Amino acid sequence: MSFSRESVSNFFTPSKWALEPEKTTFAAHGWSNKYMDPVPPRLRTWTTWNYISYWLSDATNLAVWELASSMLAVGLSWRQALPCIASAYAIISVVMVLNGTIGARLHVAFPVLNRSSFGFWFSYFTVFSRVILSMFWFGIQSYNGSQCVYQMLKAIWPSIAQIPNHLSPTANITSSGLMCYFLYWLIQLPFMLLSPHKVRWLFFVKGIIVPIAWLAMVIWCFVKVPASEGLFVQHATAEGPYFSWTWLSAMNSALGIYSSLSVNIPDFTRYAKDEKAQYVQPFIIPIAFTLCSFAGIAVTSAGIQLYGEVLWDPLLLIDRWDNRAAAFFASFAFALTTIGTNISANSLGAGNDMTVLCPKYINIRRGQVICAIIGGWALCPWEILANAAGFLSFMNGYTIFLGPFAGIMITDFWLVHKGRVDVPAMYNPNGRYRYVGGFNWRAVLAMLITVVPTLPGLVNSINPTISVGNATHLFDIAWMYGFFVASTVYYVTSTLFPARDTYVEELISADDAVLEENYATDKSVTASIHSGSEKKMGEVKSSIKGVEV
Repeated sequence: MSFSRESVSNFFTPSKWALEPEKTTFAAHGWSNKYMDPVPPRLRTWTTWNYISYWLSDATNLAVWELASSMLAVGLSWRQALPCIASAYAIISVVMVLNGTIGARLHVAFPVLNRSSFGFWFSYFTVFSRVILSMFWFGIQSYNGSQCVYQMLKAIWPSIAQIPNHLSPTANITSSGLMCYFLYWLIQLPFMLLSPHKVRWLFFVKGIIVPIAWLAMVIWCFVKVPASEGLFVQHATAEGPYFSWTWLSAMNSALGIYSSLSVNIPDFTRYAKDEKAQYVQPFIIPIAFTLCSFAGIAVTSAGIQLYGEVLWDPLLLIDRWDNRAAAFFASFAFALTTIGTNISANSLGAGNDMTVLCPKYINIRRGQVICAIIGGWALCPWEILANAAGFLSFMNGYTIFLGPFAGIMITDFWLVHKGRVDVPAMYNPNGRYRYVGGFNWRAVLAMLITVVPTLPGLVNSINPTISVGNATHLFDIAWMYGFFVASTVYYVTSTLFPARDTYVEELISADDAVLEENYATDKSVTASIHSGSEKKMGEVKSSIKGVEV
């Protein structure tokens, strides 16, 4: 019994969970570990083809499909929706490559990079807020994935729909739904235990299987409902000023889907073999996402003709199918794409961020597991989806922060410091990026000027009974407004009131620091050997003199 108590006591002892310290160039101040250190050359394994497969897999995303098809529900035609989508993804692809190049050049993750622009301590605001956002969306995406599992099981075992429900009606989930959620959570968990530089193979497999399934669904829709009877006869219902704001709002929503990843894309590009490997993003992103969005629009248009309603959720469409084999394969593809998206956009981001928040105890893998437990179970996503439409509006509205985040990071690196930064200093709380008390007031000011005017629109989206007048229009373009205004404010203040301590004559990279340390070590060893040789020679000479005497 005493052994058992001792085991339990040891299990909850913090020292037992402390990561084994490793000698690194960058963790001397205790604010990093090897998982947040710059990626060493042997782990820089992502090639151009890995980024192509990554974006092909992410383009075939349930949210991308739903966003495109929901544009039909708000009154846009497919002719108006596709240019809106293409424009949005063209913009976000440029942001991706600008922020991605920073990660690929410096081989440093987002939570460390943003210290150079926000200040060492203010950067924790961006990191902590992204942790919270990632955990909530992890749970919501996991619930979406469980719906895919339900459709897969229904295709194999139709009587699953008749499983008696033993849960309370107020639980907002049935017994069969909870079973499917648990199965999906278990299936997803092993992929979260893969190291970030190996998870690229998941995106490769997903980038092959899922596009085939989506193409099959497009062919099915055109066979069932020829374009001349379905897609091409669908017209817009939005007109005048309402059309303009609807179009801009839809564009902002498309930007918002990947607004989080546009900030933390360095978490992936830091594994690039060289920075040119990720230059393909501005080409592959608009093409892949526009084509995949077209698939969602085409299939939804066919569903309008076949079932008499806008089934913008593809799982609702699959639920109407009689062909069980087709239903299983399509549901499997959506389950796979949800796993990939949940890992890339939520799980890995949360893991990286939590590693920086608590580097002594948390690495990326532990952070992902914490995200899976808190986001997957403690937050009860079925409760969120059932009872909190206003809360979901708030989560979507969080783009009012993410646009400024991306704008400030890009402006600081490319325009203010022109790529000349000090990577080792990003790991030092008292280094050149401390600014004033750990806060870069220029970034704080840029955030305030951009976020405050969009708050009334956010309040209205949560509670439509609160009238805020035309302020809702600013919220409709929150990401674009935040990105461009924050960039301008930050650049002007940094030019008029430069933080001179943060300027260096040339880039001081992680590789430079390692080479310098190795050179110093080699020099020290050489001096030690030389000193030892002289001492040994003196002893020999003394011995010879003794013999002569």
